[in-house]
Formats: sequence, C-alpha cells, structure tokens
Amino acid sequence: MSNEPTVKRWTAKRKAAVVMDIFKGKTTVAEVAREHDLTVSEVEGWIEEAQRNMENGFRARPKDIREQYESELRETKEALGEAHLEIYALKKFRRLLDEDENS
Repeated sequence: MSNEPTVKRWTAKRKAAVVMDIFKGKTTVAEVAREHDLTVSEVEGWIEEAQRNMENGFRARPKDIREQYESELRETKEALGEAHLEIYALKKFRRLLDEDENS
C-alpha cells in the first residue's frame, strides 16, 4: 500500500483529480482502485460521469444539472420498462411451453 492517508470522503474535487490522472495516463483504474480500496466499477463510474459532464460542457447550450438527471432518469425508466417487458414475455413463453408439454 502507499504512504498516503486513507481518503474518508471522496469530494467532487478529489474524484476529478483522480479521473484527470487516469485521462492523462499517470495512473490506471486498477491502480486507483487498489491504492484507495475502491472497486474498479466505482472508479469507472466516476469516469463515465466525468465524460457525460464533459460532453455537456462542450455543448453550445449546456443542460443544467436538473435537465441532465431528468434525462438520465427517463433513459433509465425506459430501459427498466423494456427489461420488464422482456421478463414478462419470457415468463409467458415458458408458461406456454409448459402447457404444450403437459398437453
């Protein structure tokens, strides 16, 4: 382990510094995760969030935070609805197969 003190709270500023180091090639996701006792998926989540926010910053008319979250919530609800329909269809298909086998 490193001699750096353990980070108890990951502020936006600290996350941004870590993500920038990854973007600049100074470190890797795996190294950050290992060094700070984080999961790789946590660090990857920071990177994804940074990329979304970075894209918004380059827009001629950036969305405000509320718009970003509402848009993300809509997309998540749509994905959840699609997954629900797939599960429903698979269950119905299985019931039909079971009925067909029992006939």
